[in-house]
Amino acid sequence: MQKTGPGKSHPLGATIHPDGVNFSIFSKNGTVVELLLFEQVESKKPSHIFQLNPIENRTGHYWHICVNNISAGQLYAWRVQGNFLPKEGLRFDKDKVLLDPYGHGVAVGKNYQRQAACWQGENLASCMKNVVVDPRAYDWEDDVPLKTPISQSIIYEMHVGGYTRHPNSGVASEKRGTYAGLMEKIPYLKALGISAVELLPVFQFDEQDAPPGLKNYWGYSTVSFFAPHAGYSSRTDPLGPVDEFRDMVKALHKAGIEVILDVVFNHTAEGGADGPTLSFRGLENSTYYMLDEDRAHYANFSGCGNTLNANHAIVRRMIIDSLHYWVQQMHVDGFRFDLASILSRGEHGSPLKNPPLLWDIESDPVLAGTKLIAEAWDAGGLYEVGNFLGDFFMEWNGHFRDDVRSFWKGDAGTVRRIAARLFGSPDLYSHEEREPEQSVNFISCHDGFTLNDLVSYNIKHNEANGERNRDGSDYNLSWNCGEEGPSHNPAIEHLRNQQVKNFLATTLLSLGTPMISMGDEVRRTQNGNNNVYAQDSEISWFDWSLLEKHADILSFTKKLVNLRLNLSFTQRPTREISLNQLLRVFPATWHGVQLKKTDWAEYSHSLAVTVRSLSQRRLYHIILNSYWEPLEFELPLWNLENGWRRVLDTSQSAAEDLLPIENAPLVNATSYLAQPRSLIVLITD
Repeated sequence: MQKTGPGKSHPLGATIHPDGVNFSIFSKNGTVVELLLFEQVESKKPSHIFQLNPIENRTGHYWHICVNNISAGQLYAWRVQGNFLPKEGLRFDKDKVLLDPYGHGVAVGKNYQRQAACWQGENLASCMKNVVVDPRAYDWEDDVPLKTPISQSIIYEMHVGGYTRHPNSGVASEKRGTYAGLMEKIPYLKALGISAVELLPVFQFDEQDAPPGLKNYWGYSTVSFFAPHAGYSSRTDPLGPVDEFRDMVKALHKAGIEVILDVVFNHTAEGGADGPTLSFRGLENSTYYMLDEDRAHYANFSGCGNTLNANHAIVRRMIIDSLHYWVQQMHVDGFRFDLASILSRGEHGSPLKNPPLLWDIESDPVLAGTKLIAEAWDAGGLYEVGNFLGDFFMEWNGHFRDDVRSFWKGDAGTVRRIAARLFGSPDLYSHEEREPEQSVNFISCHDGFTLNDLVSYNIKHNEANGERNRDGSDYNLSWNCGEEGPSHNPAIEHLRNQQVKNFLATTLLSLGTPMISMGDEVRRTQNGNNNVYAQDSEISWFDWSLLEKHADILSFTKKLVNLRLNLSFTQRPTREISLNQLLRVFPATWHGVQLKKTDWAEYSHSLAVTVRSLSQRRLYHIILNSYWEPLEFELPLWNLENGWRRVLDTSQSAAEDLLPIENAPLVNATSYLAQPRSLIVLITD
């Protein structure tokens, strides 16, 4: 008989002590609580069942027990009995095995079945299980978060699995699509000039939350906010995912690359009223989720069936504790908050003026210096780009994405907007006196077309998703350059290459924090699919043969990153300086094709700007021509003996498109002929 003690309510989760493990969970309305221990990942029955005594094993709304003579690696789960009264917000199910919301590890056996957690009856033979983890049992070798200045950051959004899962990745088959596989490709990221990887969700998620025959690929289907996804581990032992994730973080840090996690605190894998009971629903449904007025249904501001009740005290504490864990125990450097505007909603869904959770994150001393990035919108209609609260949250700038796409597509009325995007979006951020890096500038991300597909397709092609091409956005601001899909026409391919370079150059040379999506530097394609959330296939994976096929774009991207890091007007001083102050330090003069005569008209497709760098005493002259014909741009008068150096011209061949200033050709004329759809950077010698 296993010896037990009453245990303690704190800390929550499974905590190792000298004599065993303390277990604690929250359940206000549960009436009978059982702790289950398992011997194997594939075990269909528990080895021990402990029914907690509500007198000895309950403090307030916390149920707890200490089990002696067990340690790290022990598998466990919970069952909770109570009323099943959906109209009152209660959904207890005595038969369902539940994950610990604070569990630091999750084991998923081959017998796991999501549907079994939806049906009536027990699911012991097909459940996920928690793993007891000792966060202290790891040698970090003095590793600490890097705290790279954000002004020196180049973010690379990537998918852990998709990065090395392709057979041509060169990674051994047992490591493809894993944390260990990513480690083998760190030299590629380093050579590209990346300073931070932004990983699509790595919290344990339900891969079976997908249409029939498909698999959840992106990972926006969380079942645990503390456990790394076991499916990304090359190790099969229960503790393998935790240690392998930490190995990856440590290796990235040694290469000078930060780790930012895409975190999903807005919904869970339990879905709507007909979804599975995996954890939160069966522990305390009305606490963890926002419910509709009838209480039987879920508020759905996430578009995924449910909405986490993030500003409830219990849930708020869980989220903060999760963030603390990933920073303190897993050494991550930052977080990108998916659908972050949801986190400003109160229990009934209305936006709060001062949402407690966001202010808790903003002011938390443990998180001070951690990079915080908000996707400042949600599926319920909130759009807070330029107005997200606090002093430290950066924002994915959706306006940058849309306006830059529109400009290079050749849409009318875009010149004034592209001017703002180049210089840190002062129309959005200048009122806050924030640093220009608050704006995270991107053209593409996991959600939508890749950069290659943006210039290769006019419409989405999502047939592979099995929803008759009805899923995914129809608002793409894309242009196929004259032919839908792959083309063998050299003129079309040349134009597409040039447009890709225009997008990359605009992103990396604008004030703000640039973000590149995985594979855009080699024109990775998804065959026109703009919603690959369930495509764990070559449609979504990084195709490493593209490094050779599109070596010119890869080389261009590397040179572009280097140029950015050496341009004084994109690199602010080390002290904090606001966007408004920076624009005063680097005054800009705007032009059209004629000097100081900017053409803001609807039909205009041309813009030029001269920036004086006080620190280097140089002038930078940037020309953008999205017109379909060449345009002659007057150049500012300068010492014609020294002249201008043409550092960048996206219309030039791969050998001439981007050159170091010492090798750049001299331009000592009074004008420059900008080719159709081209971006040019001139620098004084």
